[in-house]
Amino acid sequence: MLKKLFIFILVAGLLGLISVGSYVGYFYTRTYDGDNVNFVVENGDAFGRINQRLFVQGLISNKRIFHYLAKSKQVMTKFRAGSYTINRGSNMAAVLDTLVYGQPNLTSITIPEGKNMYEVAKLLAASGITNESDFLAIIQHPDFISQLNISASTLEGYLYPETYRFAPNTPAKIVAKTMIDLFNRKTGSLDFNHPFLNKHQVIILASVVEKETGAKIERPAIAGVFTNRLKKRMRLESDPTTIYGIWKRYTGNIKKSDLLELTPYNTYKIPALPQGPISNPSLEAIRAVLNPDNHEYLFFVSKNDGTHVFTKNYQDHLQAVDDFQRKTSARQGKSWRNLKQ
Repeated sequence: MLKKLFIFILVAGLLGLISVGSYVGYFYTRTYDGDNVNFVVENGDAFGRINQRLFVQGLISNKRIFHYLAKSKQVMTKFRAGSYTINRGSNMAAVLDTLVYGQPNLTSITIPEGKNMYEVAKLLAASGITNESDFLAIIQHPDFISQLNISASTLEGYLYPETYRFAPNTPAKIVAKTMIDLFNRKTGSLDFNHPFLNKHQVIILASVVEKETGAKIERPAIAGVFTNRLKKRMRLESDPTTIYGIWKRYTGNIKKSDLLELTPYNTYKIPALPQGPISNPSLEAIRAVLNPDNHEYLFFVSKNDGTHVFTKNYQDHLQAVDDFQRKTSARQGKSWRNLKQ
């Protein structure tokens, strides 16, 4: 009797194991049969949230088994933020490997030369790379700026303009540090010794030069004008610096009242460089400030096509203003967008 009971219990146990094994095997081997899809692991996502979203989206067939699988592989805390492609035909093990060991899909973004930090933040947010307010907060955080060994109140001027590839929802701190690291690599070979400007002032002036001309070939000439004016203690009288000082309320048109308002960036009012950089300059603009053209020009006026006419005295400057700004015919059909770089 005991022998029969033992055999019964043994058989029942084996049948149970076979049943459980079949159950697990059924779900374990089931594959995702939809189209290839991007699955995003948000920064800070806990395993439970990831597991739930995978199940809801039909990418895994059983949450409990996926949990056991991740636990057995000791990877429940190894998921990395990013966007991952889950391929058609993936079983749960393949999905797990993709999210833990796979490379996240990266978003390409180009930061143009001369964009300021507010514009850069909007571009990053529009591309889904990082949060706009988080980015602006970190690049103005004193402790973070100090860690990067930059003597400034913001990272404006050091967010190197280039094409980058980031995973979606990358933490703002990582994005900012990546841009600063590239700035350091690109400028590492430059000699920042200048007759009367320190390194940060070189970046400030380069940011102004970048905004003042659409013609790359003119950068050394523009830098030469500003260098001459600084030597003579003349005001720079740069519209872009004034605009930066009122950026949060600027609507696209600079008014006479704006030029008369005293701000740390209004170079029509202050006889010095603006308080800080007004954009993120190119390497060429920085080089132009370090090696400006040697000339006697003190003024320049836009010819409405991205280039300028340079003059040595105020009388000639006024004539250039008449010729290229006050005459409607001088502006018709002209645009800096047509400039050949």
